[in-house]
Amino acid sequence: MFWQPVLGGLMVFAFRLIDVSMGTIRMLMIVRGRKLTAALIGFFEVMIFILAISKVIQEVGNFWNVLGYCGGFATGTIVGMALEERLALGFSMVRVISKTKWLEITQTLRHEGLGATQIIGEGKDGPVGVIYSMVRRKQVPSVIELCEQLDHHAFITVEEARRVYRGYLARAVK
Repeated sequence: MFWQPVLGGLMVFAFRLIDVSMGTIRMLMIVRGRKLTAALIGFFEVMIFILAISKVIQEVGNFWNVLGYCGGFATGTIVGMALEERLALGFSMVRVISKTKWLEITQTLRHEGLGATQIIGEGKDGPVGVIYSMVRRKQVPSVIELCEQLDHHAFITVEEARRVYRGYLARAVK
């Protein structure tokens, strides 16, 4: 029967897609310091992995299983990264360096309910304002858009924050 090996390969593909995606999320939880969540995800990730690898080993002559295993791994990597982007857990430090509009940027961020720390710095061409704002990762695109509207020449960087202790963090995504 032709379809049985193909269906087996599709099952292995699905298992790998799920367990590799879970592995990506598990790594995110580890980086964020969520030990219990990471351990729970890891438990189910390995259970699914064992089901996938045992299917491949039991029917090692079925090339569809090997294709499913490899394809599931590759696709699971992409899906895991997409899930991680959508979840956007944690915090990011947005740093804005502006030559002329730093006061407006600081005031606007604060008006939007975000924390903003400003520092006067020295750039290549003279004084600049440096604004630091710790935001939830989901807020990063809107913060960047806001800053670019006020100063389309501003230099903006974003860094992931592993943990945040104290300070002011907005409660809701604006």
